[in-house]
Amino acid sequence: MAANDSRRFRAAREGEWRRLEDILNIAEKKSVRALEDEDLLALPILYRGALSSLSVARETSLDLELVTYLEGLCARAYFFVYGVRTSAGSRLAAFFARDWPLAMQSLWRETLVSLAITLIGALAGYLLVINDPEWYSSFVSPDLAGGRDFSASAEFLRNQLYDSPGADGLSFFATFLFTHNSQVAIMCFALGFAFGVPTLMLLIQNGAMLGAIMALYVSRGLGLEMGGWLIIHGSTEMFAIILAGAAGFRIGWAVVFPGEETRMDAATGAGRTSALAMAGVVAMLACAGLLEGIGRQIIISDVVRYAIGLIMLFLWLAYFYLPRRADV
Repeated sequence: MAANDSRRFRAAREGEWRRLEDILNIAEKKSVRALEDEDLLALPILYRGALSSLSVARETSLDLELVTYLEGLCARAYFFVYGVRTSAGSRLAAFFARDWPLAMQSLWRETLVSLAITLIGALAGYLLVINDPEWYSSFVSPDLAGGRDFSASAEFLRNQLYDSPGADGLSFFATFLFTHNSQVAIMCFALGFAFGVPTLMLLIQNGAMLGAIMALYVSRGLGLEMGGWLIIHGSTEMFAIILAGAAGFRIGWAVVFPGEETRMDAATGAGRTSALAMAGVVAMLACAGLLEGIGRQIIISDVVRYAIGLIMLFLWLAYFYLPRRADV
Protein backbone atom coordinates (compact mmCIF):
# COMPACT_ATOMS: atom_id res chain seq x y z
CA MET A 1 0.00 0.00 0.00
CA ALA A 2 2.78 2.43 0.92
CA ALA A 3 4.56 1.67 -2.37
CA ASN A 4 1.37 2.41 -4.35
CA ASP A 5 0.88 5.67 -2.48
CA SER A 6 4.45 6.68 -3.23
CA ARG A 7 4.05 5.93 -6.95
CA ARG A 8 0.78 7.89 -7.18
CA PHE A 9 2.30 10.79 -5.28
CA ARG A 10 5.35 10.84 -7.55
CA ALA A 11 3.30 10.55 -10.75
CA ALA A 12 1.11 13.51 -9.79
CA ARG A 13 4.01 15.89 -9.12
CA GLU A 14 7.06 14.53 -10.87
CA GLY A 15 6.61 16.81 -13.87
CA GLU A 16 7.04 19.92 -11.71
CA TRP A 17 10.07 18.42 -9.98
CA ARG A 18 11.71 17.61 -13.30
CA ARG A 19 11.12 21.12 -14.60
CA LEU A 20 12.60 22.60 -11.43
CA GLU A 21 15.60 20.28 -11.77
CA ASP A 22 16.12 21.33 -15.40
CA ILE A 23 16.05 25.01 -14.42
CA LEU A 24 18.56 24.41 -11.64
CA ASN A 25 20.87 22.49 -13.97
CA ILE A 26 21.00 25.46 -16.34
CA ALA A 27 21.55 27.95 -13.51
CA GLU A 28 24.31 25.85 -11.95
CA LYS A 29 26.15 25.09 -15.18
CA LYS A 30 25.89 28.64 -16.55
CA SER A 31 24.22 31.31 -14.45
CA VAL A 32 20.82 32.66 -13.52
CA ARG A 33 21.14 35.09 -16.43
CA ALA A 34 20.99 32.13 -18.80
CA LEU A 35 17.40 31.34 -17.76
CA GLU A 36 14.39 32.41 -19.82
CA ASP A 37 12.01 34.93 -18.27
CA GLU A 38 9.30 32.31 -17.83
CA ASP A 39 11.75 30.02 -16.03
CA LEU A 40 12.76 32.83 -13.70
CA LEU A 41 9.11 33.48 -12.86
CA ALA A 42 8.43 29.78 -12.40
CA LEU A 43 11.45 29.11 -10.16
CA PRO A 44 10.00 30.35 -6.82
CA ILE A 45 6.62 28.71 -7.57
CA LEU A 46 8.23 25.37 -8.37
CA TYR A 47 10.45 25.70 -5.29
CA ARG A 48 7.45 26.20 -3.00
CA GLY A 49 5.72 23.27 -4.66
CA ALA A 50 8.76 21.06 -4.04
CA LEU A 51 8.81 22.16 -0.40
CA SER A 52 5.15 21.25 -0.06
CA SER A 53 5.83 17.86 -1.61
CA LEU A 54 8.73 17.29 0.77
CA SER A 55 6.54 18.13 3.74
CA VAL A 56 3.85 15.69 2.63
CA ALA A 57 6.43 12.98 1.89
CA ARG A 58 7.88 13.32 5.38
CA GLU A 59 4.54 13.40 7.20
CA THR A 60 3.15 10.39 5.36
CA SER A 61 6.39 8.42 5.68
CA LEU A 62 6.85 7.82 1.97
CA ASP A 63 9.92 5.95 0.77
CA LEU A 64 13.29 7.28 1.90
CA GLU A 65 14.65 7.58 -1.63
CA LEU A 66 11.90 10.06 -2.57
CA VAL A 67 12.40 12.11 0.60
CA THR A 68 16.16 12.27 0.00
CA TYR A 69 15.64 13.37 -3.61
CA LEU A 70 13.25 16.15 -2.60
CA GLU A 71 15.56 17.33 0.17
CA GLY A 72 18.42 17.69 -2.28
CA LEU A 73 16.21 19.41 -4.85
CA CYS A 74 14.87 21.92 -2.31
CA ALA A 75 18.37 22.65 -0.97
CA ARG A 76 19.61 23.40 -4.49
CA ALA A 77 16.62 25.60 -5.28
CA TYR A 78 16.90 27.52 -2.02
CA PHE A 79 20.26 28.91 -3.05
CA PHE A 80 18.88 30.43 -6.25
CA VAL A 81 15.63 31.67 -4.71
CA TYR A 82 16.97 33.16 -1.47
CA GLY A 83 20.74 32.82 -1.63
CA VAL A 84 22.82 35.97 -1.80
CA ARG A 85 25.33 35.59 -4.61
CA THR A 86 28.44 37.57 -3.90
CA SER A 87 31.85 37.82 -5.46
CA ALA A 88 34.80 35.87 -4.10
CA GLY A 89 36.35 39.11 -2.87
CA SER A 90 33.30 40.21 -0.92
CA ARG A 91 32.89 36.72 0.55
CA LEU A 92 36.50 36.73 1.66
CA ALA A 93 36.07 40.19 3.17
CA ALA A 94 32.98 38.99 5.06
CA PHE A 95 34.93 36.02 6.39
CA PHE A 96 37.64 38.19 7.93
CA ALA A 97 35.30 40.99 8.99
CA ARG A 98 32.57 38.87 10.56
CA ASP A 99 32.53 35.08 10.17
CA TRP A 100 35.93 34.20 11.61
CA PRO A 101 35.85 36.53 14.64
CA LEU A 102 32.30 35.48 15.53
CA ALA A 103 33.28 31.82 15.28
CA MET A 104 36.20 32.45 17.65
CA GLN A 105 33.96 34.31 20.09
CA SER A 106 31.61 31.33 20.23
CA LEU A 107 34.59 29.11 21.15
CA TRP A 108 35.74 31.21 24.10
CA ARG A 109 35.13 28.48 26.70
CA GLU A 110 37.01 25.89 24.69
CA THR A 111 39.78 28.43 24.09
CA LEU A 112 40.25 28.94 27.83
CA VAL A 113 40.39 25.17 28.34
CA SER A 114 42.93 24.83 25.51
CA LEU A 115 45.05 27.63 26.98
CA ALA A 116 44.96 26.11 30.46
CA ILE A 117 46.04 22.68 29.17
CA THR A 118 48.90 24.20 27.17
CA LEU A 119 50.11 26.16 30.20
CA ILE A 120 49.91 23.06 32.40
CA GLY A 121 51.99 21.13 29.88
CA ALA A 122 54.55 23.95 29.61
CA LEU A 123 54.83 24.26 33.39
CA ALA A 124 55.19 20.50 33.80
CA GLY A 125 57.89 20.32 31.12
CA TYR A 126 59.75 23.27 32.61
CA LEU A 127 59.71 21.98 36.19
CA LEU A 128 60.71 18.46 35.21
CA VAL A 129 63.66 19.62 33.10
CA ILE A 130 64.88 22.40 35.37
CA ASN A 131 65.06 19.94 38.27
CA ASP A 132 66.36 16.99 36.27
CA PRO A 133 67.98 17.72 32.86
CA GLU A 134 67.66 14.05 31.95
CA TRP A 135 64.02 14.80 31.13
CA TYR A 136 65.06 17.15 28.31
CA SER A 137 65.53 14.42 25.73
CA SER A 138 62.08 13.06 26.55
CA PHE A 139 60.50 16.26 25.25
CA VAL A 140 63.03 17.48 22.67
CA SER A 141 64.54 14.90 20.32
CA PRO A 142 68.33 14.99 19.77
CA ASP A 143 67.83 15.59 16.04
CA LEU A 144 65.73 18.63 16.79
CA ALA A 145 68.04 19.91 19.51
CA GLY A 146 71.06 19.86 17.17
CA GLY A 147 73.51 20.47 20.00
CA ARG A 148 71.20 22.81 21.88
CA ASP A 149 70.99 20.72 25.01
CA PHE A 150 72.46 20.74 28.51
CA SER A 151 75.92 19.92 27.18
CA ALA A 152 76.02 23.24 25.28
CA SER A 153 77.70 26.31 26.73
CA ALA A 154 75.86 29.54 27.46
CA GLU A 155 77.96 31.33 24.82
CA PHE A 156 76.97 28.83 22.14
CA LEU A 157 73.27 29.14 23.02
CA ARG A 158 73.46 32.94 23.11
CA ASN A 159 75.12 33.14 19.70
CA GLN A 160 72.39 30.99 18.24
CA LEU A 161 69.73 33.41 19.43
CA TYR A 162 71.26 36.28 17.47
CA ASP A 163 72.44 34.53 14.32
CA SER A 164 72.95 36.84 11.38
CA PRO A 165 70.75 36.64 8.28
CA GLY A 166 71.85 33.81 6.06
CA ALA A 167 73.63 31.94 8.85
CA ASP A 168 72.48 28.48 9.81
CA GLY A 169 72.08 29.16 13.53
CA LEU A 170 68.61 28.38 14.69
CA SER A 171 67.14 28.45 11.18
CA PHE A 172 66.66 24.69 11.08
CA PHE A 173 65.35 24.72 14.63
CA ALA A 174 62.91 27.54 13.83
CA THR A 175 61.72 25.84 10.65
CA PHE A 176 61.16 22.60 12.53
CA LEU A 177 59.22 24.38 15.25
CA PHE A 178 56.98 26.10 12.71
CA THR A 179 56.38 22.86 10.80
CA HIS A 180 55.80 20.97 14.03
CA ASN A 181 53.39 23.57 15.40
CA SER A 182 51.47 23.69 12.12
CA GLN A 183 51.05 19.92 12.23
CA VAL A 184 49.98 20.04 15.86
CA ALA A 185 47.36 22.69 15.07
CA ILE A 186 45.88 20.65 12.23
CA MET A 187 45.91 17.42 14.24
CA CYS A 188 44.30 19.11 17.27
CA PHE A 189 41.36 19.97 15.07
CA ALA A 190 41.25 16.83 12.95
CA LEU A 191 41.35 14.44 15.93
CA GLY A 192 38.84 16.34 18.04
CA PHE A 193 36.07 13.93 17.04
CA ALA A 194 37.75 11.21 19.18
CA PHE A 195 36.11 12.73 22.27
CA GLY A 196 38.83 15.42 22.38
CA VAL A 197 41.36 13.04 23.96
CA PRO A 198 44.01 13.26 21.19
CA THR A 199 43.63 17.06 21.22
CA LEU A 200 44.28 17.09 24.96
CA MET A 201 47.40 14.93 24.60
CA LEU A 202 48.79 16.99 21.72
CA LEU A 203 48.38 20.26 23.62
CA ILE A 204 50.10 18.84 26.70
CA GLN A 205 52.94 17.42 24.62
CA ASN A 206 53.45 20.66 22.71
CA GLY A 207 53.37 22.71 25.89
CA ALA A 208 55.86 20.35 27.57
CA MET A 209 58.30 20.74 24.67
CA LEU A 210 58.08 24.51 24.94
CA GLY A 211 58.62 24.34 28.71
CA ALA A 212 61.64 22.05 28.29
CA ILE A 213 63.29 24.42 25.79
CA MET A 214 62.71 27.36 28.10
CA ALA A 215 64.19 25.41 31.03
CA LEU A 216 67.41 24.84 29.05
CA TYR A 217 67.90 28.52 28.32
CA VAL A 218 66.85 29.64 31.80
CA SER A 219 69.46 27.31 33.27
CA ARG A 220 72.09 29.21 31.25
CA GLY A 221 70.77 32.62 32.26
CA LEU A 222 69.20 33.22 28.84
CA GLY A 223 65.50 32.98 29.71
CA LEU A 224 64.63 36.56 28.71
CA GLU A 225 66.63 36.30 25.50
CA MET A 226 64.97 33.03 24.50
CA GLY A 227 61.59 34.49 25.39
CA GLY A 228 62.20 37.34 22.96
CA TRP A 229 63.26 34.95 20.22
CA LEU A 230 60.09 32.90 20.73
CA ILE A 231 57.52 35.61 21.30
CA ILE A 232 58.05 37.53 18.06
CA HIS A 233 56.34 34.71 16.19
CA GLY A 234 55.20 32.50 19.06
CA SER A 235 52.47 34.88 20.25
CA THR A 236 50.75 34.27 16.91
CA GLU A 237 51.85 30.66 16.41
CA MET A 238 50.97 29.40 19.88
CA PHE A 239 47.71 31.33 19.84
CA ALA A 240 46.84 29.55 16.58
CA ILE A 241 47.51 26.16 18.18
CA ILE A 242 45.35 27.06 21.17
CA LEU A 243 42.51 28.09 18.87
CA ALA A 244 42.90 24.88 16.86
CA GLY A 245 42.67 22.95 20.12
CA ALA A 246 39.50 24.87 20.98
CA ALA A 247 38.00 23.88 17.62
CA GLY A 248 38.87 20.25 18.29
CA PHE A 249 37.36 20.39 21.77
CA ARG A 250 34.13 21.84 20.40
CA ILE A 251 33.70 18.82 18.13
CA GLY A 252 34.72 16.38 20.87
CA TRP A 253 32.27 17.95 23.33
CA ALA A 254 29.46 17.69 20.78
CA VAL A 255 30.20 14.00 20.27
CA VAL A 256 30.27 13.24 24.01
CA PHE A 257 27.33 15.49 24.98
CA PRO A 258 25.08 15.83 21.92
CA GLY A 259 22.10 17.01 23.95
CA GLU A 260 18.77 16.40 22.23
CA GLU A 261 20.41 15.94 18.83
CA THR A 262 21.96 12.79 17.49
CA ARG A 263 25.73 12.59 17.85
CA MET A 264 26.13 12.95 14.10
CA ASP A 265 23.96 16.08 13.94
CA ALA A 266 25.65 17.63 16.97
CA ALA A 267 29.11 16.92 15.54
CA THR A 268 28.07 18.36 12.17
CA GLY A 269 26.84 21.58 13.77
CA ALA A 270 30.00 21.92 15.85
CA GLY A 271 32.08 21.11 12.79
CA ARG A 272 30.72 24.13 10.90
CA THR A 273 31.89 26.55 13.58
CA SER A 274 35.18 24.73 14.06
CA ALA A 275 35.86 24.68 10.32
CA LEU A 276 35.44 28.47 10.17
CA ALA A 277 37.87 28.80 13.07
CA MET A 278 40.42 26.50 11.42
CA ALA A 279 40.28 28.37 8.12
CA GLY A 280 41.44 31.42 10.04
CA VAL A 281 44.04 29.45 11.99
CA VAL A 282 45.72 28.64 8.67
CA ALA A 283 45.99 32.38 8.03
CA MET A 284 47.48 32.88 11.50
CA LEU A 285 50.09 30.21 10.87
CA ALA A 286 51.03 31.88 7.59
CA CYS A 287 51.42 35.19 9.46
CA ALA A 288 53.56 33.47 12.11
CA GLY A 289 55.72 32.01 9.35
CA LEU A 290 56.41 35.50 8.00
CA LEU A 291 57.24 36.81 11.46
CA GLU A 292 59.54 33.87 12.11
CA GLY A 293 61.24 33.93 8.73
CA ILE A 294 61.76 37.69 8.46
CA GLY A 295 61.46 39.28 11.88
CA ARG A 296 63.57 36.75 13.74
CA GLN A 297 66.56 37.16 11.44
CA ILE A 298 66.39 40.90 10.86
CA ILE A 299 65.44 42.03 14.37
CA ILE A 300 68.00 41.16 17.05
CA SER A 301 66.93 43.59 19.75
CA ASP A 302 65.21 41.85 22.66
CA VAL A 303 63.06 44.91 23.38
CA VAL A 304 61.83 45.10 19.80
CA ARG A 305 61.19 41.36 19.68
CA TYR A 306 59.07 41.51 22.82
CA ALA A 307 57.28 44.62 21.58
CA ILE A 308 56.33 43.03 18.26
CA GLY A 309 55.22 39.79 19.90
CA LEU A 310 53.08 41.55 22.52
CA ILE A 311 51.59 43.95 19.97
CA MET A 312 50.64 41.02 17.76
CA LEU A 313 49.00 39.29 20.73
CA PHE A 314 47.06 42.44 21.60
CA LEU A 315 45.91 42.85 17.98
CA TRP A 316 44.72 39.26 17.78
CA LEU A 317 42.81 39.57 21.06
CA ALA A 318 41.20 42.83 19.95
CA TYR A 319 40.35 41.40 16.55
CA PHE A 320 38.69 38.31 17.98
CA TYR A 321 37.00 39.55 21.11
CA LEU A 322 35.99 43.18 20.65
CA PRO A 323 32.18 43.24 20.45
CA ARG A 324 30.72 43.30 16.95
CA ARG A 325 27.33 42.82 15.38
CA ALA A 326 26.59 39.56 13.63
CA ASP A 327 25.21 41.36 10.59
CA VAL A 328 28.09 43.74 9.88
